[in-house]
Amino acid sequence: MKVAAVQFTPEFGQVAENRERAAKWIREADARLTVLPEVAFTGYVFKGPEELAELAEPVNGETFDFMVALAKETGSLLCYGFPESKDGRYYNSAALLGPDGLIAIYRKIHLFMDEIGLFSPGEQPFFVCDVDGLRLGMMICFDWYFPESARSLGLLGAQIILHPANLVLPFCQDAMVTRCLENRVFAVTANRGGSEFRAGREMSFTGRSQVTQPTGRYERLPDTDDGFVATEINLSLADHKQMTARNHLFRDRRPQLYTLGEINK
Repeated sequence: MKVAAVQFTPEFGQVAENRERAAKWIREADARLTVLPEVAFTGYVFKGPEELAELAEPVNGETFDFMVALAKETGSLLCYGFPESKDGRYYNSAALLGPDGLIAIYRKIHLFMDEIGLFSPGEQPFFVCDVDGLRLGMMICFDWYFPESARSLGLLGAQIILHPANLVLPFCQDAMVTRCLENRVFAVTANRGGSEFRAGREMSFTGRSQVTQPTGRYERLPDTDDGFVATEINLSLADHKQMTARNHLFRDRRPQLYTLGEINK
């Protein structure tokens, strides 16, 4: 099957225009499954809670309607990040949907920098969706830094980790090789490019979106330009956890010996 990560630089606050730009790349990628960046259509650097409130949407908002229509047009599964408004709170969320509508919402568990104080952290544990014979898990951006994120999805049986991101640290793309090796899963990391200078501060994003295989091999965009990376994957590679004739990735774990110590303060 063919999977893709779409990378583009949104214009802050221009949601409708950003959706149309992303749709162009989704159509060109022509993949069964396509992942878009974190808060893909709004921009990332919010000046404060009031601006976030103006741009956040409920799950079934205008962006959802647009993306479902696009999924029907292309016959594909789509995963995208968006700022979600729900019951007076705001979450950094990712939606997974297909031609028949919503499949699942994941709310980011590990908030990064100024997301703290703007967004509420997700409280639902990591989970895996069975969709059309695929087992899909989601995490968002900074979740990558915590190995428990990908490990939880791996233990739950995920074949592909969908990873919308607005990465600013330089390490993630290489670290996802390790995450995929240590869990024998695929990962589709869709990052944005460009930079934002707002509220007196600038954030630059690293681009280099990639699709990583359970073997550690990857296809990666070379820079921060708009575009997509798409590749055919052999999904069965994620179903084989036998590392050697005598070693199994998960059965060889000894969690009873993984003791937890005091967190350094």
